[in-house]
Amino acid sequence: MSRRRSGVGDANMSLTPMIDIMTTLLAVFMVTTPMMTTGIDIELPRAGNSAMTGNDHAIQISVDSKGNYYLLEQQLPRDEIVKRAIAMRGENPNLAITLSGDTHADYGAVMSMMGKLKDVGFQRVGLRTQIDNK
Repeated sequence: MSRRRSGVGDANMSLTPMIDIMTTLLAVFMVTTPMMTTGIDIELPRAGNSAMTGNDHAIQISVDSKGNYYLLEQQLPRDEIVKRAIAMRGENPNLAITLSGDTHADYGAVMSMMGKLKDVGFQRVGLRTQIDNK
């Protein structure tokens, strides 16, 4: 009497396609990760040892020494940045904003942006600084 197995195929699994996919993903992430660090070149003010460094997941808004506003690296008027931040908040209600002001930036320009953001309902707005190593 012979037993016949039906539906049993080759039980060996080839790992080569999975390794190829993982290697490709690793290469993509290694190339794109340095590009994710964006922003303009500004000199941040120094603060105490508990300075906000902006390493958390937040919208990066910057004010340069001339009082120009930037959303990441794109220079925009203040009101346009606020509109875009509101649109981004629609996708993430707990969105935080990190405001980076140059040491030589006009205090009024930085506070004007912060005030506008607070006026439209952003509760998590922080000022980015450097840690004072003195």
